[in-house]
Amino acid sequence: MSSQTIEFFTHSYLKRFALPLSMIALAVLATILQPAFLAPKNLQDIFTQAAPLGIVVLGQAFVVLVRGLDLSVASLMATVAVIATAFNATSNAAIPVIFAVAIGFSALVGFTNGILVTKRNVSPFLATLAMMIVLQGLRFYYTQGAPAGSLPDGFRFLGTGRIGGIPVGLIGFLCLFTLLGWLLHKSEFGRKVYITGGNPISATLCGINSDRIIILCYVICSVMSGIAGLFLVGFVGTVDNWVGRGYELDSIVAVVIGGIALSGGVGTIWGAALGALILVLLFNIVIILGLPVQAQLIIKGVIIIFAAAMFVRVQKV
Repeated sequence: MSSQTIEFFTHSYLKRFALPLSMIALAVLATILQPAFLAPKNLQDIFTQAAPLGIVVLGQAFVVLVRGLDLSVASLMATVAVIATAFNATSNAAIPVIFAVAIGFSALVGFTNGILVTKRNVSPFLATLAMMIVLQGLRFYYTQGAPAGSLPDGFRFLGTGRIGGIPVGLIGFLCLFTLLGWLLHKSEFGRKVYITGGNPISATLCGINSDRIIILCYVICSVMSGIAGLFLVGFVGTVDNWVGRGYELDSIVAVVIGGIALSGGVGTIWGAALGALILVLLFNIVIILGLPVQAQLIIKGVIIIFAAAMFVRVQKV
């Protein structure tokens, strides 16, 4: 067997199995550092905390696939959390109404982002950065910097509850993962997403309304962020103006680690989900080491840069 053939198969297997192998390696490392890592209680906690980020990553994947990004996701999560507590409801009967209002507001935000990018030709970075600032301003104007209100007890179940030992947040993530996975990989809409992200000009020549596809991707991303915000506020139990802080960058990094090209048109939702889990495991290992906050931030940054660069290189091979 020639060296070229061996190199081809090596690169092929790297592309297919680099993410699962990395996740396994991280789990082994975490177990060595802290044998209690694999305890059922600890794994449940990890998946409970990972679910909101995973949901955001699912939405971010759609936007990145069409050559965009969304920096407003974290600010939208916090705004949705404020909306949820603004009802000041105590009855679980209010949960469907809260969800409907929150998701409707999220869809409006995504639609606005999409319109700015497609119809006004604003760069995704500037459009979503501006939306992040607008949402932050609205949030602080309404709360006067001190959010207050109550949530129905059912939200705590969404954030921390378990069904048969499985975290409710994980169940929610898996349901959304299945739905969006089918939409992206099995539906006509998904094929149009890849064509639009791969070559917008070719998409237009094929009769695809690229603007509509891009707008829908931004709507999907914002709706996922709104849902994640509701799960996260249920996990935290209280609301402040910074719920979900950092998720905008973490979600983009997870998508890149998962093998979705920032140039668009390449990647899978399965890879994005694994990227989110790898990122959570990295953060968990930093915590296991018991390092101070300052060291945690430095190590997180270095690991993120290294991991993103490694997986982008593997994708290009």
